Amino acid sequence: MILLNPGPVTMTAKVRAALAGEDVCHREPEFKALVGRVREKIAGIYGAPGFTPVLVGGSGTSAVETMLSVIAPSETSLVVANGVYGERMAAMLRAQGKRHEIVNAPWTSGMDVAAAEKAIASGSFGHVLAVHHETTTGRLNDLSALGAVCKKAGVPLLVDAVSSFAGEDIRWDEWNVEAAAATANKCVHGAPGVSFVLVRDAALARPSGATSVYLDLHRHAADQAKGSTPFTLPTHVTFALDAALDELAASGGWKARHATYAARSSRVRGALREIGVEYLLEDESVYGTTLTSFRVPQGKTYEALHAHLKNDGFVIYAGQGKFDGAIFRIAVMGEIAERDLDRLVASLRVALG
Repeated sequence: MILLNPGPVTMTAKVRAALAGEDVCHREPEFKALVGRVREKIAGIYGAPGFTPVLVGGSGTSAVETMLSVIAPSETSLVVANGVYGERMAAMLRAQGKRHEIVNAPWTSGMDVAAAEKAIASGSFGHVLAVHHETTTGRLNDLSALGAVCKKAGVPLLVDAVSSFAGEDIRWDEWNVEAAAATANKCVHGAPGVSFVLVRDAALARPSGATSVYLDLHRHAADQAKGSTPFTLPTHVTFALDAALDELAASGGWKARHATYAARSSRVRGALREIGVEYLLEDESVYGTTLTSFRVPQGKTYEALHAHLKNDGFVIYAGQGKFDGAIFRIAVMGEIAERDLDRLVASLRVALG
C-alpha cells in the first residue's frame, strides 16, 4: 500500500528493518549514543548555528506543544492562523493558560500578514506563532513576509514546521526563528512516535515556561545534553529515525528531497488538471511541494474515490472540518517510485475521468 496521506509515510525497507531491530533499554550506553547521533544528524539538515535539537516521544503535535515551553507565563503571544494547525496552537496556549491573541484568516486564504504587522507594531507580544506548511489546504505560508516583520520588530517567531521540515526552505535567521517543531514521520520518512524541536540556545538559557511535566522542552534538553532522557523515548522508532536520517543525507539532503516532491506533485497536478479536477486554492503557486488539495468533482464522492484508489493500492486523505467530503488531498512524501506514480495517475483517470 502506498500512503498518500500527509504522514505517516510509506517507509523504505531499510527504515522498516530498523524497527525490527533488537530490543534495547533506553538507559543503556548504546541507546544514549543513538540519541546523540540522531540529534547531530537533525542539526545538520539545515546547519543553522546556535540551535539545539531536542527529541520528544510523541507525534508532531507533541513537539509543537513542547515548543511552547519557551513562552513565559507572564507574556502575551500572537498566533497567525489560516487553518486547523494554526488554530490548534491557539488552543494549546488556551489550555496552558497563556495569554494570546489571534490574527485569523479564512482557510482558503494566505496569512493576514498586514494585520499581523499592525498587531506586532503595538509592542504587546513576546512571541509570534505560525504554521509553515498548513496541511489543512497544502498552502505554504509566506513566512518570508511574516519573518521579516518579526525580525524588524525584534519579536521571535515560533514555527510549526511539522510538515515542511526537511522538505521546504527554512530561513532560520532571516525569519527570526527561535524554535521550530517537526517530526520523524513526514518529510524525514521515519516512523511515527518521535518528534523534535530545534530551539535557539538562548531560549533554553531562560527559565522554562512549561505547564506540563512531560512536555517541558527545557527538561528534555537538559537531560539529553547529559546523554540521558527524562522519560522513555520509543527505542525502535528512534533507530528507524536514525536510518531515515542516513537516507535523507545520502539522497542529497532537504534540497534534493524538495526537488523530488516538486516533481511528484507536478506529475499529479498535471494529470488531474487534464481531466478537469480543480484545486481548492487559487492556483498551483501557493502550494508547498508535499501536498495538494483538490475539489471533489460534481457527481463524485470522496468515499467512492478513496475506495477506488485503496483497491488499487493507494491511500489518499480527506478534508478536515468544513472541507470534509468536499475535497481530497494527495501528499507525495515517502518511498514512492515512478511506477507507483504511473499507476496512481492511471487510477485517478479511471476514477475521475
